[in-house]
Amino acid sequence: MRAYAVVKNGEPLQEIELPTPEPTGTEVLLEVTYCGVCHSDLHIWEGYYDVGGGQKMSLTDRGVVLPLAMGHEIIGRVVKLGPEATGVNIGDVRIVFPWLGCGKCEKCLAEEDNMCAVTNRSLGVYQNGGYGSHVVAPHPRHLVDPGKLDLAVAATYACSGVTVLSAIKKAMPLKPDQAIVLVGAGGVGLNAISVLKALKHEHIVSVDVSAEKRDAALKAGAHKVVDGSGDGAAVTKRIVEAAGCPVLAVIDLVNGTATARFAFGALAKGGKLIQVGLFGGELMLPLPIMAIKALTVQGSYVGNPNDLRELVKLAQDGELLALPVETVPQSHAYEALMRLKDGKVTGRLVLKAEAA
Repeated sequence: MRAYAVVKNGEPLQEIELPTPEPTGTEVLLEVTYCGVCHSDLHIWEGYYDVGGGQKMSLTDRGVVLPLAMGHEIIGRVVKLGPEATGVNIGDVRIVFPWLGCGKCEKCLAEEDNMCAVTNRSLGVYQNGGYGSHVVAPHPRHLVDPGKLDLAVAATYACSGVTVLSAIKKAMPLKPDQAIVLVGAGGVGLNAISVLKALKHEHIVSVDVSAEKRDAALKAGAHKVVDGSGDGAAVTKRIVEAAGCPVLAVIDLVNGTATARFAFGALAKGGKLIQVGLFGGELMLPLPIMAIKALTVQGSYVGNPNDLRELVKLAQDGELLALPVETVPQSHAYEALMRLKDGKVTGRLVLKAEAA
């Protein structure tokens, strides 16, 4: 199979040939038609996470092996079935759930694959993903029918979509008129606005350093926007002013040192900071304040297959405003990645395979 792969961290992707997987058991082989370009891909390409204090966590130490075809927001066409795979047919087009675990533990069997503590087999991270021509789903339950949805948009639901739905669930319950703050108005942030609107939330505050992205957030349905640039204390003040009071929930889709600090500062008593992004850094917590204000700081890692099914149904029911996407040829994967790195993307870039 053809793949646009990371061969060496920090260097241009290379077009290489890899063995085309042969599905066994319940596995399903799909030919990739669309694949979103996610900010997580940049961390994989760079080869590390910034964990604060000048320290880096190497992805090779976490089991990432090169060469690797990245890409986890995948739409594919079924081309071959393992002998025990049922419920899908050759030619079916499906969204591929990428956040795979061992498939055998209690979490995986409960369809909480993303929380598997045994082994991580996520597509585009620990095994080849949608920057290649083919991927393997371990079981038909990891495939979701997009129906008549725009396939380029539907591809983003496998990460951007399920990630924000999972995070929103952690931030709830909130009354519809209580402010929820979203830090970051890129592709994930715009998806979060769309999901909250679909869930009938009426007080969405979006924070971003880019005026263009703040405008996009307003067009997507945010009720207020806040400039996230400059002094952290000033940003906290702007958030509280936009919300009308300290807030019960902030979802930090950037999750860097600066954003975590101003987001934490905006929390009301009993408030939750849900940390989603992987920008990196560290957050020093004032421990007495944590107890006195009964605050929660919680990480949120992507979502599970049920989240994906729920999100797709919302979209099929016409409840989700489609995320703005731009399709680019799969062969231009590296150029797309660099545009994302340079902050020149509003919405989402989605790779389109030449055969799509």
